[in-house]
Amino acid sequence: MIKIVSFKICPFVQRVTAALEAKKIPYEIEYIDLNNKPQWFLDVSPNGQVPIMITTNGVTLFESDAIIEYIDDEHGPLEQGVTNEQRALDRAWSYLGSKNYLTQCGTMSSKDKATFEQRTDKFQTAFHKVEKQLSGQSKFFKSDTLSNIDIAWLPILHRAAIVKAHSGFDFLCGLPKAQAWQQAVLATGLADKSVAADFNEKFSDFYLSNTYLTEGKDIQSTACRSTSCCG
Repeated sequence: MIKIVSFKICPFVQRVTAALEAKKIPYEIEYIDLNNKPQWFLDVSPNGQVPIMITTNGVTLFESDAIIEYIDDEHGPLEQGVTNEQRALDRAWSYLGSKNYLTQCGTMSSKDKATFEQRTDKFQTAFHKVEKQLSGQSKFFKSDTLSNIDIAWLPILHRAAIVKAHSGFDFLCGLPKAQAWQQAVLATGLADKSVAADFNEKFSDFYLSNTYLTEGKDIQSTACRSTSCCG
């Protein structure tokens, strides 16, 4: 069976596990402490980062982009009949999502209002690009069929939903097509299936405690919460 080595709140890992869940591919998962990496992990992970995937043949794969391509090559794509041009575009839009994982993490880790607002402006640039690309007529990014683009953005959309539920701040504020897309992706249930049972607790402890997003700070003055803004 495939094995994934993970850190519980890592978005790069969730992208991989969401892809496996979407295709109903069985796997086992082992969580490690990135502050105290076991030697066996360092021995098999060239860059010392998660995720790594150990295939059924015992081969260790690393880097989420490469692992996603392996899953497609080995088990078939989520979509059929995709042209080479469209596949290249799919990878580009997927990359736009994954390269913003750490941007979102840094934004959520902000300790003060000024830093949070500065980082949010940078982070939301990606969502504005998505808003222009979405047709508003289909359920998911490209169509009514789930694609690798949706999987790549799922960790970001999932975390944005948790932040909104906790603080009222919506990273997708004023972007109705992106908000509808977020709801559709989360409605698949893949977000919950692709993380540990205590993900929300671990995530909240890390990003929603002792940060600007902590309940009780003046987040409401920053958050765009009115219907006239959020639509």
